[in-house]
Amino acid sequence: MNENKKIILISGMSGAGKSTATRILEDMGYLVIDNYPIELLSSLVDLIEDTSDKRYNYIAITTCAIDFESFLTGLKGQDIPVQILFLDANDQTLLSRYKSTRRLHPLLLSNTCSTLEEAIRLERQMFTRITNNSFITIDTSYSSEKDFSQKIEKYFSKSKTPTFALSFISFGYKYGVPMDADLMIDVRFLPNPYWDENLRSLSGEDKEVYDYVIDKEETKIFLNKFINFTDYAFAEYEKEGKNHFTVAIGCTGGQHRSVAITNYLFDYYKDKYNCYKEHRDEKEWIK
Repeated sequence: MNENKKIILISGMSGAGKSTATRILEDMGYLVIDNYPIELLSSLVDLIEDTSDKRYNYIAITTCAIDFESFLTGLKGQDIPVQILFLDANDQTLLSRYKSTRRLHPLLLSNTCSTLEEAIRLERQMFTRITNNSFITIDTSYSSEKDFSQKIEKYFSKSKTPTFALSFISFGYKYGVPMDADLMIDVRFLPNPYWDENLRSLSGEDKEVYDYVIDKEETKIFLNKFINFTDYAFAEYEKEGKNHFTVAIGCTGGQHRSVAITNYLFDYYKDKYNCYKEHRDEKEWIK
């Protein structure tokens, strides 16, 4: 396999951020090809493999739901590392984005659907049968452009060799669940610092709250059992060739328990894998 060259295939729900992703990757030095014809894919692969032109070492190709499966088949088994970036967002976010920009959904432009809601529903059905856990999936529903850019740079930096990476995300169920989680854990059964008036205004980032959560006997039992599972699962996913795995840890408000557990898991795994963490809803408590 030619490790000095790489292709990123970008797809996902229309309105989830493909245009923004390509702009970020272009700034990172990738040659971006938007909506490349599937009929010419073999010619492009031959060019990438045979040319000495360094412009073709790192390429990002975007494609729509209709051609996505054909691209996956055409790139399978090639002598060039291929990573799949799948962008998603919840239906309400997609509706809001289309209404605010006044753009037309591709399935409306092609007269495949007659309403925006129908187009979103059909496109999601098209992707459901072909997506799998080897893709790097980013849910942009709650992401700022800065957050989105940081994720793209972490996963696709040209200076890094692709390795198995873990993302740990804390969240509050009251604000909705992360759509891009591979594994979601509910820790609302753990003792809650919220009921201690001295800790209520703090978060799991503070030592007092962290110690309260982690030192409880219930937490120790949970972490022992959970890490026994994840040690095995992560090793198997890495063996399978998965590039990235997201673990979402949820509590009621995303302030205390989920933040503390996320920090603990990040610290536990950071020396073994490329690890990232995000406290999605801690900021909501501050507002």
